[in-house]
Amino acid sequence: MRKDRTFLLKMLEIQVTTNVHTGHETVSLRDPYPFFAHKRRQAGVFPGTVMDYSKTPESLMPKREYSAVSFDAVNTVFRDGRVFSSAPYDKTIGLFMGPTILAMEGKKHRDHRNLVSAAFKSKALARWEPAVVRPICNALIDEFVDTGEADLVRQFTFEFPTRVIAELLGLPAADLPMFRQRAVELISYHVNYERAFEASAALKDYFVEQIEQRKSKPTEDIIGDLVSAEIDGEKLSDEAIYSFLRLLLPAGLETTYRSSGNLLFLLLTHPEQFAAVRSDRQLIGQAIEEGLRYETPLTTVQRFTTEDTALEGVEIPARAVIGVCIGSANRDERRWERPEEFDIFRKHLPHISFAAGEHTCLGLHLARLETRVALECLLNRLTNLRLLTDDDPHIHGQPFRSPTALPVTFDAQ
Repeated sequence: MRKDRTFLLKMLEIQVTTNVHTGHETVSLRDPYPFFAHKRRQAGVFPGTVMDYSKTPESLMPKREYSAVSFDAVNTVFRDGRVFSSAPYDKTIGLFMGPTILAMEGKKHRDHRNLVSAAFKSKALARWEPAVVRPICNALIDEFVDTGEADLVRQFTFEFPTRVIAELLGLPAADLPMFRQRAVELISYHVNYERAFEASAALKDYFVEQIEQRKSKPTEDIIGDLVSAEIDGEKLSDEAIYSFLRLLLPAGLETTYRSSGNLLFLLLTHPEQFAAVRSDRQLIGQAIEEGLRYETPLTTVQRFTTEDTALEGVEIPARAVIGVCIGSANRDERRWERPEEFDIFRKHLPHISFAAGEHTCLGLHLARLETRVALECLLNRLTNLRLLTDDDPHIHGQPFRSPTALPVTFDAQ
């Protein structure tokens, strides 16, 4: 199991080099924020990209691209789904995922989103916390609590979101290594698209089998809910169900694993703020929000213009790609004072890490719950938690960001 975790983490961090190249400019993967700030000071929108396409197949390369880097520009793009559409995702990530709510719009999007949104609302979360999330976090801590040291990425943050989403889907624990590997291969389509296609086909076969089992024997889990769900009197097709599950499984791994690791790194490298959170658990909520603002796990997503338009005075033609730079928007100096500082005590202003508008992240409440419970469990079980800095652990990546490792020592409570 430990070898499995290490191998998959290496796959997720395969982009770990020093820099990426965006046209004629170079962006540090360790710290892309100076580049974001430089572009933001010039304009809130610019022709060009913040992405690295060096490993992207030519067929998937955008022909015309602009980037939104100010908070106002990013917010506008997210909230105007008519002009700034996500539908062409069907021709990029949709090639691997199949048709999902990520690319749906209008009534079709609302109908499919409503089918699954109930599973992520507060009533369901209140049930999941004591029954699923907290036991999983504590079980993982049990595996290393007596050793006095751990890598919290490999042994904790990478593990618990995957186990949680598998439990909510009702998948057998024995299948965990297989579907986690396939999920990581699917996420890494920009690195190896042939392997991503293979993973997509394997997950389809796996989920079709799970769907068939629930047709003959209904279950009280997310897959069971989808099998029995109806839209306008019609049940969902198998394709609609397994496409959604192919999206949900890696999403349940990727963002929470990264955001929880980011928060732990930030607290461990800001010991006064960490001590304040340990002393007053009421601060956990605002620590989570500041962590999401300061180090969002996904810095950039894409939208596509449906018509000629203008954004912050920049003319953008129809059928252009818009790189929506969440990481830059969350550090916009026109919205936050001292935006380049991590400060859990700052005046709260909503960040935009979960997007906005009709495509606001469906799992945002679950992600917050998982991160809160994970931090509570660590604080309950471990004291004198210290980050070992000899190997220079740090947050890394673009567009996905998370710590390379979190080697710590501690005393057990």
